[in-house]
Amino acid sequence: MASAHWSFPVRVTSCSGNGPTSSTPPCPGASGTWCSGVDPIEEQAVEVGILAIFQNYLGRGKDEDVVRGEMRIAEQAEDLGLDKYWPAEHHFTDYSAIPDNIQFLTWLAGKTSTIRLGTAAVIVPWNNPLRVVEKITLLDHLSGGRAVLGLGRGLSRIEYEHFGIDMGESRERFDEGARMIIDALDSGEISGDGKFYPQPLTPIRPRPLSGFRDRFYAVGMSPESVEQCAQLGARLMTFSQKPWELYAQETLKEYQAAFKKYHGIEAPPPLTGDLMFCHQDAAKAEEMAKEYMSNYFLTIIRHYEIMSDHFKDVKGYDYYATSGELFAKVGIEVAAQTYVQVQSFGTPEQILEKLRWRRELMGDFELNMVSFYGGMDVDVAEQSLQLFSKEVLPELQGW
Repeated sequence: MASAHWSFPVRVTSCSGNGPTSSTPPCPGASGTWCSGVDPIEEQAVEVGILAIFQNYLGRGKDEDVVRGEMRIAEQAEDLGLDKYWPAEHHFTDYSAIPDNIQFLTWLAGKTSTIRLGTAAVIVPWNNPLRVVEKITLLDHLSGGRAVLGLGRGLSRIEYEHFGIDMGESRERFDEGARMIIDALDSGEISGDGKFYPQPLTPIRPRPLSGFRDRFYAVGMSPESVEQCAQLGARLMTFSQKPWELYAQETLKEYQAAFKKYHGIEAPPPLTGDLMFCHQDAAKAEEMAKEYMSNYFLTIIRHYEIMSDHFKDVKGYDYYATSGELFAKVGIEVAAQTYVQVQSFGTPEQILEKLRWRRELMGDFELNMVSFYGGMDVDVAEQSLQLFSKEVLPELQGW
């Protein structure tokens, strides 16, 4: 199978019975020295997963129906041949209501045996690092080592306010907490003397099965987050929002350069997250995509208050401060059309053509597909996903 192959240089760490004995790369500033050829991490092929957002579009339905719909899709993912399943983390609103993605993955672990279980993402500033480590470790035990860790810092003022956390602290909280989490999963112990998460040295029980360095992702949408993702040694997790030419020239190049700067090796392929709609009739596919993907885009604008100027006054969000001005200049309708065009929709062959072109443009990448969104009926989402899995997925997994 031709695929994207890569491996980290590693070091051997031993925890004297208090944690995993594993071969993992040290993070910048950690003890240990870089080396190569020592128990290298197994190379992995490109993988395709489902990204679940648990959206009750404009509150028109019942939360119960949304949750049941996502459960229904999740239970099919393994049989459909998907490699990973990734629920988001969001709180308090119709936009997305999945307050504990690790809890949901623990339920799914009991329903499955092979699909890998990832968080997209655990929002570090909203969670205690110790509890994140404990929960992801327990999930890893319960699933037989199938857990995958994705971390992010969050963008929603509404969610920060309801948690009573200053959004201007998000960058510092993420930087401090993410380092504690990934180091603890290596060592089996967690400690911290930082500003936000002072933590006496504490053992993690049950002990981690192994470190997460080779199954660790971080969301990077702004240049600062991309830089931090690379510094942590994480794989880059992004969501499809701008033309792929710009993504390849800007975001991806920034990540690759930063990763090589910090670690001296080539970066792993990024993970991109698309809205997906697949139908045998091209006209129908386009009609449905325009409706539901535009619906979803407008919920993004509302939830994150993109048209507001509040980002100008929030430390660490300079990148987003001009977004509202840009959308106002081009118009929301044009912005929505641009957003829809970078997603994956069409007949199976049309979707494959788009993804082949993307691969030619930016090289190998992993792929997440959001299949249930924007007020779409779960039956429609299910049919689309089944067709995608039957006629698109086999080629993607053969790259």
